[in-house]
Amino acid sequence: MAEDTKADAALETAPNGTQAGTGGPIEEQAQTWFPTAYTILFLLIALVAALTWIIPAGSYDRVMSEAVGKEIAVAGTYKTVAANPQGFVEVMLAPGAGFYDPDSYVANAIDVALFVLFLGGFLGIVNATGAIDTGIRSVMHRLQGHEIWMIPIMMSLFALGGTTYGMAEETLAFYAILVPVMIAAGYDAVTGIAIILVGAGIGVLGSTINPFATVIAANAAGIAFTDGIMLRFVLLIGGLIISAAYIMRYASRIKADPTRSVVASQAAAHRRIFLKNQPDAETGQSLTATQSVVLVVFALTFAVMIWGVSTQGWWMARMSALFLGAAILVGLIARMGEKKLTGYFIDGARDLLGVALVVGLARGIVVIMDNGLIADTILHSAEQGLAGLNDLVFINLMFWIEVGMSFFVPSSSGLAVLSMPILAPLADFAGVGRDLVVTAFQSANGLVNLINPTFAVVIGGLAIGRVSYDRWLVFIWPLLLMLTLFISAVLSLAAFL
Repeated sequence: MAEDTKADAALETAPNGTQAGTGGPIEEQAQTWFPTAYTILFLLIALVAALTWIIPAGSYDRVMSEAVGKEIAVAGTYKTVAANPQGFVEVMLAPGAGFYDPDSYVANAIDVALFVLFLGGFLGIVNATGAIDTGIRSVMHRLQGHEIWMIPIMMSLFALGGTTYGMAEETLAFYAILVPVMIAAGYDAVTGIAIILVGAGIGVLGSTINPFATVIAANAAGIAFTDGIMLRFVLLIGGLIISAAYIMRYASRIKADPTRSVVASQAAAHRRIFLKNQPDAETGQSLTATQSVVLVVFALTFAVMIWGVSTQGWWMARMSALFLGAAILVGLIARMGEKKLTGYFIDGARDLLGVALVVGLARGIVVIMDNGLIADTILHSAEQGLAGLNDLVFINLMFWIEVGMSFFVPSSSGLAVLSMPILAPLADFAGVGRDLVVTAFQSANGLVNLINPTFAVVIGGLAIGRVSYDRWLVFIWPLLLMLTLFISAVLSLAAFL
């Protein structure tokens, strides 16, 4: 089976919807008229560049905040500055600058992109052992008739990661695991993606102690991060219940009738891609001793990653090192030999190269807006629009302003540092607590980042799951509507009380 892996890899579908190694369209590819993620992101870079020729340039004075650990804007200091419109050259430079821009106020993408490649190499070696494919079959056999309950359980775990430490980029490691499990269970690739993306997203939307959203925003707003925590628990639990019920209903419907899947025309291709090494039902193949050990190492690797990120302050460099070490260990356990080990690692990294490129493209949009000096002007317009409003109108408009800004600044910490020092003090004049402004910010940012094409986690997760962006929108728009109404009702009630 290991000798056939490279031949199988040549038939795998690349993240942009073409057959890897051939450049040709895959069979049953749906909605071929819709542009790829790369085109969408590049067009957004060009659009934001065009806006720098229209929106006046401006900036706030900034001071270093010890509480936040970054420079924050000073309210009342906005001024117009000389324009710096972004032209053709800047647009072409933006994707590269998205990988590494030392002057950006948000994190750079190079470490995330390298993490994706190391993750791909690790998965390539593990897949070559056949342990995951056989393990999936074993799990499905044990859960037969109860697979649906994996959805709320797994979503709750991802939501826990989102609400406590802002789980986002780390979720990219789980798509290649969970999507095949959901397909094998009789669901589709969208179900697997939704469990991870929506689960972690709801956690961020209802952040309780998330240091990258709630804590930074609260510090920038000049309040304790525990202020308003009970309201965030309401958003977290309510949002999780709504989302889990929606995804479970969708999964049940497509299991009963697979043609109702939003990616029904790709079902055969997805099964061939994600379950290509699975044995037929009649073979009754079980895990070998080597495969069992590989699965233990596989599970421990992810457990160590979660422990490191949540308690030890790990970021992409250490996670990349973890997956590199685990890949070598699996290769030694499977007695692959140096040439096969490196070959499978490179093959796996190549499969996720498109995802790594998407990360830089997504960050390039922020680079253009930052260099074009329009972010502070947009923020100043929001500041003026909120002045003099009553509490109910104020908090709902605040939510929608943060929704709009989240499309351009998907980073929760970056948006908190940018907007909270300016917008939070306005709550004092509207008669609402600053903690409610923080809650409006994080719920808006979490909601938008379920679909945000400028958020690398969305485009990256869809690319790994081989689901196009338009198919994801078809699936999730009713849930977005329900969550928007729920958040607005919660914020309005809190402002009224």
